[in-house]
Amino acid sequence: MNRWDSAPVIRFFGGRTLLYILGLLLIVGLNILVYSTVGFIFHPLIMAIETVALPVILSVVVYYLLRPIIHLLESWRIKRVWGILITLLVVVGLITLLIILIVPFLEKQFVSLAEELPRYLRDLLNSMDQWLRSSVISDYYNDIFQNINGFLNQIPDLSTYAQQTVEGITTFITTVTTVLIAIVTLPFILFYLLKDGHKLPEKIISFFPPKVRGEVWSVFKGIDHQLSAYIQGQIIVSFCIGVMMYIGFVIIGLDYALLLAAIASVTSVVPYLGPMIAITPALIIAIVTSPFMVLKLAFVWTVVQLLEGKFISPQIMGKSLHIHPVTIIFVLLTAGHLFGIIGIILAIPGYAILKVFVSHLFFWFQRRYNRFVEEENQYEIKD
Repeated sequence: MNRWDSAPVIRFFGGRTLLYILGLLLIVGLNILVYSTVGFIFHPLIMAIETVALPVILSVVVYYLLRPIIHLLESWRIKRVWGILITLLVVVGLITLLIILIVPFLEKQFVSLAEELPRYLRDLLNSMDQWLRSSVISDYYNDIFQNINGFLNQIPDLSTYAQQTVEGITTFITTVTTVLIAIVTLPFILFYLLKDGHKLPEKIISFFPPKVRGEVWSVFKGIDHQLSAYIQGQIIVSFCIGVMMYIGFVIIGLDYALLLAAIASVTSVVPYLGPMIAITPALIIAIVTSPFMVLKLAFVWTVVQLLEGKFISPQIMGKSLHIHPVTIIFVLLTAGHLFGIIGIILAIPGYAILKVFVSHLFFWFQRRYNRFVEEENQYEIKD
């Protein structure tokens, strides 16, 4: 008598593997149902996960940045542990040097910008006032002006809080530094990731049945490739954008060049939307400076975007992610709406990981389907 799990339909979808997947989905569904009903019970667990998530994410990012250096040192016959220690000491030294040399200058520019921002807003409002009076919509000027004035009146007087902002930034930097030092798990996680991270997939795969270990290993390799390409490439691209923006801002004589270039470098981590966010503060300063400065800023921004899009990103990141620009924008908007700024930052690597899972699952079902239509040989996958 045939077993019920050997029926053609069951075997078509994977046999016992199908039962395993259905059982797993049932457990996940029950967990979601319980969480939606009595979610307050899981609040301590969520708090614990949120506490651990930051050092884990930071450790993974730094791990992918430092892993090529560790491999290079190993190729020079330096033991892995010693290579890790040397690399970490050099990184700490570089960060300390960066803080000593760059942060005070950035802080000075930020203070100056915070003090001058009310003047920039007034000049911008006056420019809009003149344009509205002389344009074809002058009939609606009063209504528009009142709406703008009402909006600006809701904005706090930034000049009053300029000094407090500086003190707050100093306190924030000190607090962040203290917290990062206090979170002992971060350096430990990073050290053990660098030391034993290459062994982690093998240990995880050992929990799976031998029949599917090849598929699981392929998934791990795909995820590792996607994360490595994205993190390493994006950091290098962001650094290049910051340097090019700074050089361009200095050449055209734009105020606060270093601060604006740093903002552009950080926001460029977010594809497509990042450059639009980065250009906003520079555009405000350029508008109140002179119309010619706006043209020069537009030229610099266009040149940097062309260099980044046509030469830097293709050479550094290539087409490794294989994600269409429209898909990227859709993913960013959805993740931003659901999870805020953290969702925007993690949207692309998260989507890349999900894509690896879905792709392997699709090809797994496709190969299994080919076993049932082998005689027709019309859907055969060629390796």
